[in-house]
Amino acid sequence: MAGHHDTPKLPTNGIEFLQADHRKIAALFQHYQAAQDRQTRLDIADQVCAALERHAQLEETVFYPALAEAAEMGGLTLVEDARQDQQMIKDLITVLAEVHDTEFDTTFAELLHTVQRHVEDEEQELFPQAERLLADQLEDLMDEMVALQQPRTAATRR
Repeated sequence: MAGHHDTPKLPTNGIEFLQADHRKIAALFQHYQAAQDRQTRLDIADQVCAALERHAQLEETVFYPALAEAAEMGGLTLVEDARQDQQMIKDLITVLAEVHDTEFDTTFAELLHTVQRHVEDEEQELFPQAERLLADQLEDLMDEMVALQQPRTAATRR
């Protein structure tokens, strides 16, 4: 029997916001793997790449700079490792745009593996440190991330 506990909890801070994003991206990867026909898989792959690019923008423009500023030397290493992972993910997305068929499948599988490793590293190492170092900033960081994701109005697009 479904109850009110089945509703996903809405994020209340920057880390929860990024974790929710991780879950959405993981779900897209699952949809890709479950898809039977080639065109559906390609369409889902496009959605995965777009979601990863949006996620990278949030981390690179809001989260990583805030954490790097607050972190001690060990934290800076973690932030740098996360930035390197992001670059590898971006590079794989670029390659995906240029390859076809089995090469695409192989590269997409590599992307999945890289993203899974990155998410695991963030959630097990980076986020716990960020919760401690950025405790008083996490709500503000989420507000910044939400604002970045809002579509621009026609007036700001000029």
